[in-house]
Amino acid sequence: MPRKKPFSSKQKKKQLQDKRERKRGPLEAGRSESNSRSQSRERREENTDTSDSESFRPQIRRLNQQPQVSKPGEKDYDPNRYRLQFEKDSKDEIERRKKIAQEKILESVPETELEVDIMKIYRPGSVLDFPKRPAWNYDMSKETVQSQEEKSFRDYLQKIYENHNPRDLSYFDHNLETWRQLWRVLEMSDIVLLITDIRHPVLHFSPALYDYVTVDLERALIVVLNKTDLAPPSLVVAWKHYFQEMFPHVHVICFTSYPRHPEEEQDPSAVFKKRRKRRRGWNVALGPNQLLQACEVITAGKVDLSSWREKIERDTAALCRPGSKNDDVEYKESDDGDAVLAQQVTDAELGTPSTERYKDGVLTIGCVGFPNVGKSSLINGLVGRKIVSVSRTPGHTKYFQTYYLTPTVRLCDCPGLIFPSLIDKQQQLLAGIYPIAQIQEPYTSVGYLSCRVPVPRLLNLTYPEGEHGWTAWGICDAWAEKRGYKTAKAARNDAYRAANSLLRLAVDGRLCLCMRPPGYSCHKEAWEQHPDTQEMISHMQARGHPDSRSSSGCEEEEEISSSGEEEEERDRDADEEEDAEEEEGDSSQSHAKKSVKAKSADVNPYALLGEDEC
Repeated sequence: MPRKKPFSSKQKKKQLQDKRERKRGPLEAGRSESNSRSQSRERREENTDTSDSESFRPQIRRLNQQPQVSKPGEKDYDPNRYRLQFEKDSKDEIERRKKIAQEKILESVPETELEVDIMKIYRPGSVLDFPKRPAWNYDMSKETVQSQEEKSFRDYLQKIYENHNPRDLSYFDHNLETWRQLWRVLEMSDIVLLITDIRHPVLHFSPALYDYVTVDLERALIVVLNKTDLAPPSLVVAWKHYFQEMFPHVHVICFTSYPRHPEEEQDPSAVFKKRRKRRRGWNVALGPNQLLQACEVITAGKVDLSSWREKIERDTAALCRPGSKNDDVEYKESDDGDAVLAQQVTDAELGTPSTERYKDGVLTIGCVGFPNVGKSSLINGLVGRKIVSVSRTPGHTKYFQTYYLTPTVRLCDCPGLIFPSLIDKQQQLLAGIYPIAQIQEPYTSVGYLSCRVPVPRLLNLTYPEGEHGWTAWGICDAWAEKRGYKTAKAARNDAYRAANSLLRLAVDGRLCLCMRPPGYSCHKEAWEQHPDTQEMISHMQARGHPDSRSSSGCEEEEEISSSGEEEEERDRDADEEEDAEEEEGDSSQSHAKKSVKAKSADVNPYALLGEDEC
């Protein structure tokens, strides 16, 4: 028998470290050594029993793991740097909610239950704040600044978990890297654009952020009620007046990248029609003119925005041109389209605070908001064509980038992040802040939706035998039976896949749940007759006339049969379908970006082009 080689404890320790790293996945490339040390320190704090922070730091679940692929021209780029990081639900909590979904009989809630007060969700002045960047100066080293930020973030989490039960808290982002991006976007922006989903606007509006931007930074804040095509015009107007009354220093505008005609009402058959959004429809966005007017009021002539107004007028004229096809109004960089220049900003450039407003005569607009509220779609709608990749998967934007809309207007697209609140986690899942394919327990969210939207009636589900009423599990089981979702081995109804399918219908707006401002139910008729509502309907009719819709071709409806006899839907990764349609334009887009990419964020790339190219 050969003699064994000596194996020291140092070698054994190294072997165990390598084994843990293989289980954890590839190392996060592109980080500094200090960052790696800080992450190791955070892991030890999460997993050690002797740490004082164990009492308030929950177990973290990291989502949207992306493969580490090195790309030419993207040195030190880490696709997992801004991963969504939420509190991990315990197995006991998941089993408890699953049991409730199987046993609790669902009952319809009154319309007043759909009314949400923002003060009860965020409780301004409490610890449900957002982490602020600690004060720093140029005499401090990078390692000192990062260590100070990490300590401040740990203290921020400690205050929250000391004052609130984790079961009562909503999902919120535990990734410090994403919060750092928010700090830097706020520092470099002249106007902050807070994008919200019209179906859940109070969920996406943090009063603490409003106070910080308007009071501490003394910057203007514009709230964008996005996806207004998914809500009735009267509800949109009601939310607009609600924010204006509650927060007097905010500017509120309405926006949608896919306007619909008011005559298109929600009916049961519409649930089975999939509105497929084509990238050629970006130029029909509804709302860029309102945003321009708000920026003109805020800047008060300090920035020349005439080029922006001329761009909107050209887009409108091209859209309204008689007999024009959609291909005629599609932007082409080689012809008469406007060039949009992109910059990927480094950490060093982002970390430089500036008190100068409208530097070099350029208006910088920072786009912030929750995941999946449509930040990237809004930028595409402003430009008039697809320049930013979009997806239904929350957290799709993996890096910070700036886009010059015109020579004097710069847009900043920030990764989405979630603020802490007391909102129901089920409502958050219906708002699309969590990747549906990675939800561990989707049944209670289906029950939450079914109590507020008649899901069985809309989907024509068959009532289960031997049951006294609909349960969340029963609805999922009935939908699985209707769609033919079966498990692989035992061929039973796949309730989990059916639940994910229902949540995708809710996120897409086909099972539309819209929250309402306080008092809306009592004054619903007054809001329907409000002058702003009538004006909005008239504007939508002018932009969304059936004749123009048929010629523009910006929407396509795909019939999904309710019988379940056709080929099954690809629910496991439904976002790949949309992303595949947009890969066609990505190659030309990346080539254009590389050709005009500047070396520094302080240099206006339009200065590199000739007069004819501008």
